[in-house]
Amino acid sequence: MRGLKKRRRIQIVVAAAILLAGSAVLIGYGFREGINFFRTPSDVAETPPPSTEVFRIGGLVEEGSLVRGQGETVTFRVTDGGASVPVAFTGVLPDLFGEGEGMVGTGRLVDGVFEATEILARHDETYMPAEVIEALQEQGVYVDPDAPES
Repeated sequence: MRGLKKRRRIQIVVAAAILLAGSAVLIGYGFREGINFFRTPSDVAETPPPSTEVFRIGGLVEEGSLVRGQGETVTFRVTDGGASVPVAFTGVLPDLFGEGEGMVGTGRLVDGVFEATEILARHDETYMPAEVIEALQEQGVYVDPDAPES
């Protein structure tokens, strides 16, 4: 009788482990296209991702790099102070988008140019995404005006 209970308990634990592993695989498979990793321009310059990978890049729009082309295509460079990456975007830019301002873009790196499908800019005069602030602070480019002085 004891051996039967022990065997049944082991079977339940094994079945639960298989179900848990199967669930994790299904969740990962479902999210494979929806997960976008954040990278800084320095990360992209150091180890460029494959052109098939969709990711987010963030930093400051480099001064003097914003060029509005024919039609809706806009090109500029995004920098974190350590490196800069050329960006091409076709579409309507946010109202507060401009040189020297923080931005986050979603897209792919194709032949050394980040082809953005979406551009996000800060939504007021003081906001900048936390990921961008951290990346700029690591490069020594940005000082948070709200941070306590040491």
